[in-house]
Amino acid sequence: MRRMSEESGYRRRPERRVSGQIQREVMQLILDRKLPAGAALPTETELMTDLGVSRNSVREALKALQALDIVEIRHGYGTYVGQASLTPLVDGLTFRTLAQLDDETGALAEILQVREVLEEGLIRRVAATLSKEELDRLEEVVARMEEAGREGVPFPELDREFHELLYASLGNALVPQLLGAFWTVFRRVAGVRGWTDDPAPEVTVRRHRDIVTALRARDVEGAQRAMADHFRGIESRAAQATRGVS
Repeated sequence: MRRMSEESGYRRRPERRVSGQIQREVMQLILDRKLPAGAALPTETELMTDLGVSRNSVREALKALQALDIVEIRHGYGTYVGQASLTPLVDGLTFRTLAQLDDETGALAEILQVREVLEEGLIRRVAATLSKEELDRLEEVVARMEEAGREGVPFPELDREFHELLYASLGNALVPQLLGAFWTVFRRVAGVRGWTDDPAPEVTVRRHRDIVTALRARDVEGAQRAMADHFRGIESRAAQATRGVS
């Protein structure tokens, strides 16, 4: 008679599945049971029984899923469904950019190009639908940028607020997360490399105001051009920073 597992009391099946497969099975379990973020997962012992694998295999899979923010391990309390945020994407893109020492400008330009394509498409969607009140709020953010620039105060958070507010009317929760991810990568890389903020904040203010002006005129093409000009400025700034040009 085959020996029963002392840990769980079930007859253990041969383990031939790789760690990645076990991770996918845990994710499928979450989906099948419709467990929302914050819900408790089955215990390790229950997962061992459900998946037919060892405790070590369960723990390895859960640790890997924790790194992806798919599960959250609270020591002493249990394991819960995570938020599935874009934090792993941000970490990966930041590392990828910093690791390309021979082509740092190109690596950062790739990220900016993806964000530019995303925003140029999004701005077409909101150009004809933004209300006067929403446009006024955007103008208010630009005014705060201008005031900060006059006082010599960097305003990266206002820049981020502008872009998130610009697409808020879409009601798409993924949009601000994606924009925030790309924004965070840029700021992290800039911080590590010691790049300074835009030496001409009035240029940044003007580019944002040009976007609002075009949107007020319901000029879709003009709004896209203004957004493209904005990104050309960011790319130029990044290229100058990597060359040590102030």
